[in-house]
Amino acid sequence: MIPDYQSIMLPLLEFIADGKEYKMRNVTDELAIKFGVTEEEQKELLPSGVAPVFYNRTAWAKTYLKKAGLIDSPKQGIVIISKRGIEVLKKKPSSINVKFLKQFSEFVAFQTVKREDESETETETSEEQSIQTPEELLEMAYQKIRKSLASELISKVVELSPAFFERLVVELLVKMGYGGSIKDAGKAMGKSGDEGIDGTIKEDKLGLDIIYIQAKRWKPGNVVGRPEIQKFVGALAGQGAKKGIFITTSNFTKEALDYTPRNETKIVLIDGEQLAQLMIDYNLGCTSQQTYEVKKLDSDYFGEE
Repeated sequence: MIPDYQSIMLPLLEFIADGKEYKMRNVTDELAIKFGVTEEEQKELLPSGVAPVFYNRTAWAKTYLKKAGLIDSPKQGIVIISKRGIEVLKKKPSSINVKFLKQFSEFVAFQTVKREDESETETETSEEQSIQTPEELLEMAYQKIRKSLASELISKVVELSPAFFERLVVELLVKMGYGGSIKDAGKAMGKSGDEGIDGTIKEDKLGLDIIYIQAKRWKPGNVVGRPEIQKFVGALAGQGAKKGIFITTSNFTKEALDYTPRNETKIVLIDGEQLAQLMIDYNLGCTSQQTYEVKKLDSDYFGEE
């Protein structure tokens, strides 16, 4: 199990207690051994996929200890215990956490931000009980907002007319790189008239292959079962086609998801949740309200000449 970042603070400080300089990468490896973090767990990524969870938590534990003046970082990626850190260890604390670090003015100053009205407030009043790092909390909040938006999108899409939904599917696929232009893709949709097929779209801009599409604008709860998928596969076989996309605003049954055609036909199933997430990813039907950039130190800029 991956420890929370507050649980990492004391072991990290104890590991560098001898006063020597340590590479943070090596410290992280040793802490993984101490906590029994498996190789698989070390590869576990944050929701954004930008960094491993254990690495992120160790880095934040180091940041907090540094802001409290318990460790120093003489060079990029290097840590060493400070005089204050040595004094703290002499008192043999049972743990070091956010609440413990608040005894140091530098740490309190680090946690205090100035708002637009010029008043000052501590940023993380509940952080003492939190096991997530600030970065994890930010990502969790982002995922909640995204999930709420996805629900709104599907509710709106279900209300659309079949023609509007068809255009939405075309535009999304084009934004994803299929079909060439909206004009070319639009001509293909709805022209087939074959049972089980709503339209076709080019797999690439050159039209080297064709993908057949089935789109079901169904309300949540009206799930798509295996018979619908088999019907679609049969329709593809009748066209000599091998690739198809089945999109629904609802869900698929387990039997539908588990169904695999015996021939070479490849079917991609996209349910309502996936459809909404793709719409968000490709900015279809939604706009950016606010953008927050999470930046980190550019070590290359500060490299030795």
